[in-house]
Amino acid sequence: MKTVLMVAEKPSLAQSIAKILSRGNMSSRKGLNGACSVHEYTGSFGGQSAHFKMTSVCGHVMTLDFIGKYNSWDKVDPAELFSKAPTEKKEANPKLTMVKFLQVEGRGCDCIVLWLDCDKEGENICFEVLDAVLPVMNKPRSTERMIYRAKFSSITDTDICNAMNHLGEPNRNEALSVDARQELDLRIGCAFTRFQTKYFQGKYGNLDSSLISFGPCQTPTLGFCVERHDKIQSFKPETYWVLQAKVNPEKESSLTLDWDRVRVFDREIAQMFLNITKMAKEAKVESVSKKEKVKQRPLALNTVEMLRVASAALGMGPQHAMQIAERLYTQGYISYPRTETTHYPENFDLKGCLRQQANNPYWAETVKALLSEGINRPRKGHDAGDHPPITPMRAATEAELGGDGWRLYEYITRHFIATVSADCKYLQTTISFSIGPERFTCVGKVVTSPGFTEIMPWHSIPLEESLPHCEKGNLFPVGEIKLLEKQTSPPDYLTEAELITLMEKHGIGTDASIPVHINNICQRNYVTVESGRRLKPTNLGIVLVHGYYKIDAELVLPTIRSAVEKQLNLIALGKANYHQVLEHTLDIFKRKFHYFVDSIAGMDELMEVSFSPLAATGKPLSRCGKCHRFMKYIQAKPSRLHCSHCDDTYSLPQNGTIKLYKELRCPLDDFELVLWSSGSRGKSYPLCPYCYNHPPFRDMKKGMGCNECTHPTCQHSLSMLGIGQCVECENGVLVLDSTSGPKWKMACNKCNVIVHFFENAHKVRVSPETCDLCDAALVDVDFNKAKSPLPGDETQHSGCVFCDPVFQDLVELKHAAMRHPMHRGGQGRRQGRGRGKGRRPGGRLNPKKPKDKMAALAAYFV
Repeated sequence: MKTVLMVAEKPSLAQSIAKILSRGNMSSRKGLNGACSVHEYTGSFGGQSAHFKMTSVCGHVMTLDFIGKYNSWDKVDPAELFSKAPTEKKEANPKLTMVKFLQVEGRGCDCIVLWLDCDKEGENICFEVLDAVLPVMNKPRSTERMIYRAKFSSITDTDICNAMNHLGEPNRNEALSVDARQELDLRIGCAFTRFQTKYFQGKYGNLDSSLISFGPCQTPTLGFCVERHDKIQSFKPETYWVLQAKVNPEKESSLTLDWDRVRVFDREIAQMFLNITKMAKEAKVESVSKKEKVKQRPLALNTVEMLRVASAALGMGPQHAMQIAERLYTQGYISYPRTETTHYPENFDLKGCLRQQANNPYWAETVKALLSEGINRPRKGHDAGDHPPITPMRAATEAELGGDGWRLYEYITRHFIATVSADCKYLQTTISFSIGPERFTCVGKVVTSPGFTEIMPWHSIPLEESLPHCEKGNLFPVGEIKLLEKQTSPPDYLTEAELITLMEKHGIGTDASIPVHINNICQRNYVTVESGRRLKPTNLGIVLVHGYYKIDAELVLPTIRSAVEKQLNLIALGKANYHQVLEHTLDIFKRKFHYFVDSIAGMDELMEVSFSPLAATGKPLSRCGKCHRFMKYIQAKPSRLHCSHCDDTYSLPQNGTIKLYKELRCPLDDFELVLWSSGSRGKSYPLCPYCYNHPPFRDMKKGMGCNECTHPTCQHSLSMLGIGQCVECENGVLVLDSTSGPKWKMACNKCNVIVHFFENAHKVRVSPETCDLCDAALVDVDFNKAKSPLPGDETQHSGCVFCDPVFQDLVELKHAAMRHPMHRGGQGRRQGRGRGKGRRPGGRLNPKKPKDKMAALAAYFV
């Protein structure tokens, strides 16, 4: 019996596909990484009986990064990142141990079927999966095929079974185009970002952005927003005049006419026209025309149009809309939401798709009428050769999906029904009048057949005043003629929908990446989202774009990125060489980078006007260990300390508050310590600004506070305050927060675990003694006599936080309310059970942890 491994892109997708293929007759178990399940069943494959194992990844298995030393901003010249710096593939999420998981499940399998999303990114993930599992799979016989690719666009029985019966092969060229884009974006983005971040944050204190990033797609996206801003700022309103006439076809009704000249910009000429027309007492009908017009039903829905509507009509940001669409897809409610196609395939079951919507109370009548009278052939759109348009795949209710999920699903469904509905037809009547020598017109519209506007009422023809019945030569009395003074108005800031249109038109990003680029410029504080989802550039965003224009306009114009995208598409089609495209593009940007560095003074002149120098920013906080003068604390992102006398800047932990720590000094460098805190429900720890930026010991890394410092005698260090190994992450140590009393706690120095203990205790100290059972440091606790929870009115007790029965009810595990990149578990060095590596006070080495202790501790706290 063959064993067939099948891999989908997400756990929920794997479960849905396995249910369909096994007809529900499957067994499921959790994988070793805890995030992915494995669904097993038996069936036939290639005419033989087979055992199927269906599992998934969680997006990309690997990510591209520079090798170790080239990730240091301080030690590497950014120019080296274009060619000298070697890159390597690393696990995208090391915590998931995805490679190991895939190898465990793939070991001994004979074939693999790849159910990754059917786009370029999906093809790339296919080869990441293959790189992991092929070495451990059974070797095929000489002619035997072992790699299969499933192509599907929706999670329906028909589509999934059809994909299984028509398996193809993964597309290496499409995967290579993604590799090329990743490497270009990494090298170009990192080089420019590192240089301009260090340069400007070293000079200005109120930039309010932790990263002054550059991206080959992100920067032109920002450029569109700033271009509109510049048009608004440079706009000079002009006064113009409009002649407005009203006629009275009947005694109690009036009709407002539009002037055929539209407007004039000279007041005297406008006054002349007013005087001429005022002389006439009647308006003469010169012509009456009636014409049947058609408002076409929409083309089938693609990704860009869905994102435009989500932003403009539903008030959802593009990235949020994409996340909802992906969830609806994995749950089987809609087809694949990433497509450029607006044309249904010839074999698409439009009626079957429509029948599923026949019972929804919102559109049941429209659907039933279409099914009985016959659907209309959809308009011929663009076939990009990727996926069918976005359509509903099964019925849903508002209760099932709720909130934004329902609103997006409702729009997708209404749009689909509209594509097979009739066009909207209306009768347009145009009456032309003469008042003296001047011509005026009025237009009226009457809907004769609403067509698709019944299901999309926001597209309906607006109701207008009905026009009187009249014929050529009729005369009507003139009721009023007046001159209106108006002014031209500036354009408004770009909406997200308008920006998406510009990005699509100029080839910036793909249907999948457009939402990411827009989200990035918002997160970097380059633009803010105003009412109506309009994007208003910030000072920083404006100065950056103006600076790029001043130095090298191609860095911000869409032309060069659009050309690169075309080259990447040629790689995907097998018409361009991967290495040549990569080398040629990097060479262009390397030259641009060197010119940018040499010309940075041009951008700096703009920065000086908008931002304050470091020395003039912030408030005095702690003393410098070198000159003993006060350093200034700059709160704007990224928060940091600056000594204007020494002209040194020290980075600090982000996303929290910083305050002086009791005016205590570091024993190594005499800098005053500061206390970082993420709030009352979070973590806090002291740190030395100098040690934080320049690690004093070999086993310390940049960005470590006192709770990770291995100084053997400092009262704030890990050596003195560490209690025991973290109960959740593998490398963390639980360290006493000596500032937390009377609500005492200890916190992991790696992950976000917090242990609350000994509330209302007067003092908590870490003892040099260790527990005989688990080797954790003992703690000495002094309680107030009135609030002591100890038996027999005792106020003092020494014991192990984990093992002492007296302490058992006084300890509670929690998680910090605030998580940020500095506190993700499992990334640091191995610590052991005690208070750090090396010798403890008293001279003896830290003992090893008992084998079963982790499980016991975790069970105790949970």
